[in-house]
Amino acid sequence: MNDRDAIPNGDRQSRLRSLLEAVTNVVVGYALAVATQIMVFPWFGIETGVSEQLTIGLAFVVVSLARGYLLRRVFERWRRG
Repeated sequence: MNDRDAIPNGDRQSRLRSLLEAVTNVVVGYALAVATQIMVFPWFGIETGVSEQLTIGLAFVVVSLARGYLLRRVFERWRRG
């Protein structure tokens, strides 16, 4: 890593902040996904109730949260070298 890539310690993102960012991203994405499913599924003949929509979305929340957090940590470690 050269000097221009160096980030002062105060500018690094903590693990807690990484988790908070990932959770916020997932919550917003979840709301948008469920709203989109409710609008788009009927176009394809997929008829489900709201509880099914919420359950489908929840399955992806867990995967998305883990993915976002782990990728953030990988890039943080990669940045530090």
